[in-house]
Amino acid sequence: MRILIMLGTICCLLVTPIASAQPIKHQITGLFMPERERDLREVCDKLADIKLVSINYKNAEATFDYVPAKLFPKQTPEQIVQKLDNLLRSASNSTFGVKPRCALPADKLTFVEIPAGGLDCKACCLTAYEAIYKIDGVERATANFRDGKITAWIDSRKTDRPTLETALKNRGVTIGKR
Repeated sequence: MRILIMLGTICCLLVTPIASAQPIKHQITGLFMPERERDLREVCDKLADIKLVSINYKNAEATFDYVPAKLFPKQTPEQIVQKLDNLLRSASNSTFGVKPRCALPADKLTFVEIPAGGLDCKACCLTAYEAIYKIDGVERATANFRDGKITAWIDSRKTDRPTLETALKNRGVTIGKR
């Protein structure tokens, strides 16, 4: 907003600071294998006023530069996450999304590794990933056909390995031997 003020013969232009883009981290869903980093970059290129700065595959996080007040005026932080999730889902045909970042410290999460057969392409890995990442208590997950395994970092107070294995079996994923 600019205001022109006349002071006698002197004219002053007062400029209120315009919010600038700021780096903001978000947890990303759909970042289930390293090869998906390129896919995420391509999707983010479609988003106006949002710049992808970096990707942390290990933590399933991405840092973006954008102005929340400009893109999502008068929204709470929770609403901003939901709106950004909708934008990312729309741009990626629902293969990427945003969810609130993990509230638990990493050392409080339990790591689960499940060997799986039949993960021979990105689509198969996506199926396995989708079977578990929405389970309450799953904070991060991966599914990788190169390794033949599915991993998850879970809040063990909310879920456990048998729950993950059941969800995978229900989606047709073959569980291997430990």
